[in-house]
Amino acid sequence: MWEYSYILPHITERRNNMKIGQTFRITYYAKKHKKHITRQGKWTEKCIERFDKLGNDIMIYFDMDADGYRTATKSWKVRF
Repeated sequence: MWEYSYILPHITERRNNMKIGQTFRITYYAKKHKKHITRQGKWTEKCIERFDKLGNDIMIYFDMDADGYRTATKSWKVRF
């Protein structure tokens, strides 16, 4: 997993900026819809940002529009 080590400081920095209860807008490509979508999200205790088993960057967040947890993979844009 050493090939991903150069990405870790960036992910850690982003994660440290998120506070419990903070709301944000997230935009990412959804395979289900086959297009980019934007959702209103909220950072909770269950939210995480990490690598999956395949080495893809993932972010699990609370989707306030759908009232449930969702996963963004590979790339996304978060706006506070």
